[in-house]
Amino acid sequence: MSKSFVPKGYQTRLGPYDTQAAIGILRRRFEKNLSVNLNLKRVSAPLFVDPATGLNDDLNGIERPVRFDVKETGCDAVVVHSLAKWKRMALQKYGFPAGEGLYTDMNAIRRDEEMDNLHSIYVDQWDWEKVILPEERGEELLKKTVGAIVNAICDTQEEIKSLYPTLQTTLSRKVKFIRSQELEDLYPTLSPKERENRITEEYKTVFLMQIGDVLKSGKPHDGRAPDYDDWSLNGDLLFWNEALSCSLEISSMGIRVDSRALREQLSKAGCPERSEFTFHKLLLEDKLPLTMGGGIGQSRLCMLLLEKCHVGEVQVSLWDEKTEAVCRENGVLLL
Repeated sequence: MSKSFVPKGYQTRLGPYDTQAAIGILRRRFEKNLSVNLNLKRVSAPLFVDPATGLNDDLNGIERPVRFDVKETGCDAVVVHSLAKWKRMALQKYGFPAGEGLYTDMNAIRRDEEMDNLHSIYVDQWDWEKVILPEERGEELLKKTVGAIVNAICDTQEEIKSLYPTLQTTLSRKVKFIRSQELEDLYPTLSPKERENRITEEYKTVFLMQIGDVLKSGKPHDGRAPDYDDWSLNGDLLFWNEALSCSLEISSMGIRVDSRALREQLSKAGCPERSEFTFHKLLLEDKLPLTMGGGIGQSRLCMLLLEKCHVGEVQVSLWDEKTEAVCRENGVLLL
């Protein structure tokens, strides 16, 4: 059941016409800023993949992909959840050198997603990935890359605010880096989401590191598939969302698993059988480049920079009757 709500006193700062125009400008400006800051080139990407390749992102391992049969091949295809693994193979296929990378539009259908102000069954991201050297594979590179992404976001916000002066929020370029275990130690009685809200309200821009492995409490901060991010070198980029008074995850990213980390994480996750997939075999045989990458939510970023309270104000999707009623009664236009 939907958990959507409209904050008391909320009024959109841009009407529907200006919102649509601003979305187009924002996306183009951010793509440019991101590609320059991270040295990325745009590529085309698949909407669906062969499930036998193991290329689809399993997210938390319980979400069901949209599956359909293909008449001409006689095989099934699945709509991607993300392109986390496909991008790494693409870097090898296209011959990208170290220090360069790719970005692409990723569109997904996550039919099991619980709907609320931030979540829709339709997901749109800028997926990016770049080749790194063995000696770069560490926290220093991760933090430097986070800073470059934050600057791309803040530069885009300044450009959009210059065009639409009714927008008022200013993001912080200063990033608070904190590990998930450190955050649990700070707030042991709070839930993971409550911890994120508490730390992000204080620091405004936060990168929460090391997500996926079990904490002292016996549970991970959040679920992560075991076969793309290295759980010791990943994290979520969070901004404080003034419209909703909560933290907003804009990006999940990290340095990707090498053969050692993949074996270890498949074992921890209880799914060693994945090592038989094409992607995993190549990785275990050290035939894929070392990379880092992530996804940056397109609708999420539009929400943040255009100061919207519901993702349906910046993307077209399907909504349940309760969500539509709540938004209609409060004058919030769902596209």
